[in-house]
Amino acid sequence: MEKKKEAIHFVATGGTIDSFYNGIKDTATPRKESIIPAYLEMLKLYEKVKFTQVCMKDSRELTKADLQKILKTVEKSPYSKIIITHGTYTMPDTARFLKNNLKKKNQTIILTGSMIPLEGFSPSDGGFALGYAIAQIQILPAGIYVCMNGKVFNPDEVVKVLSEGRFSSVFNK
Repeated sequence: MEKKKEAIHFVATGGTIDSFYNGIKDTATPRKESIIPAYLEMLKLYEKVKFTQVCMKDSRELTKADLQKILKTVEKSPYSKIIITHGTYTMPDTARFLKNNLKKKNQTIILTGSMIPLEGFSPSDGGFALGYAIAQIQILPAGIYVCMNGKVFNPDEVVKVLSEGRFSSVFNK
């Protein structure tokens, strides 16, 4: 009898990765529904994928109630591998919030996103970010991580460096 395969649980919160260009506002605006499930289906992954949409917001608009919903979704998830797609502005804050408030310690949780929307822009870093997170979740031990720009960061060290358009460690690792 074959062992039941574990799924990767994707939790969407919005952010640029799940946005479109809004000409009226002259900025990227989160969609009403995530496009990530369709993108993942197109990849024909070997891993099973489960998907939960918590909210679809620019991360600067996430409220304490939204953070509690993210925390509750992770706490209630029966899966040990969770990838949270998130806006880049407050991603480090949410990673630290989860690290400080998550009671379960047996899950590998990765927060990722992109600087350019996944759909409608070429090139976008969104596909790479998702692929990198999927690869890393296969090998990282239980814990909370931010995976951006081809690097894995601990929540206590990660910062978004606006002037460089990427994430970095406060320890300059």
